[in-house]
Amino acid sequence: MYLHLGGDVTVMTDEIIGIFDLDNATVSYKTREFLSEAEKSGRAQTLSYDLPKSFVICGNNEDDCKLYICQPAPATFIKRMEQFGKE
Repeated sequence: MYLHLGGDVTVMTDEIIGIFDLDNATVSYKTREFLSEAEKSGRAQTLSYDLPKSFVICGNNEDDCKLYICQPAPATFIKRMEQFGKE
């Protein structure tokens, strides 16, 4: 199954490692450091110019890891997966 993250980005759901709430997750220094490093290394992609609410980590292994900064909230992605997973 595929999940539309925003813009023109769609990913396979089995490639999703995690979907995280940006406000809650960035309280931790380690998470902020991880996000900063992903941006510096070119592995992060911002999908919307609106206020981002979540980030999604995708990949099959550590070397293939990609981070998407998205406008929809994590609950929206979960509802999409539940809705389309039942069909």
